Amino acid sequence: MRCPFCGHEDTQVKDSRPAEDGAAIRRRRSCPHCGQRFTTVERVQLRELTVVKTDGRRVPFDADKLARSIRIALRKRPVEPDRVERMVNGIVRQLETAGEGEVTSAQIGELVMARLRELDEVAYVRFASVYRDFREARDFEAFLGELDPPA
Repeated sequence: MRCPFCGHEDTQVKDSRPAEDGAAIRRRRSCPHCGQRFTTVERVQLRELTVVKTDGRRVPFDADKLARSIRIALRKRPVEPDRVERMVNGIVRQLETAGEGEVTSAQIGELVMARLRELDEVAYVRFASVYRDFREARDFEAFLGELDPPA
C-alpha cells in the first residue's frame, strides 16, 4: 500500500479488525519512511458493476456516489450515520449478488427509495423529488397522495 503522505511504496500493517458488520477489514498502517499513520478499509467486491444511465451511457458503479445521494436526502434528519452505511452496504450487496454485471440507474433509484421509505419518510420524499424529477407543487401533492395515511 502506498503511503498517502509521502508516496513511499511499502507500508506496514499495525492492526487489523473487522468493520461494517464483517463486510470489510479496517487496517491501521504506518509508513517506515515518513512515520505517518493512516487507516485503510478493504471490502470484498463480488463483481464489477456497470450502471446504465437513462441516456444509454455506461459508467462504473460508485458506492460513494450512492452514499452521498442518500446522505443528502437524510440531511438534518435524526438518522445515525452507521444506519446509512448499513443501508448502502445492503444495496451494494443486493446489486452484486443479483447476478448481473449491468444495472440500470432506475433499478438503483427504486432500491434506494424502498430503503429510504422504511428508514425516514421525509428523506424518502426528498430523494423521490430529485429521482422522479418533480417540476411543480402538484408533483409533490400527487406523490404524497400515494403514501400510506398515518396510523
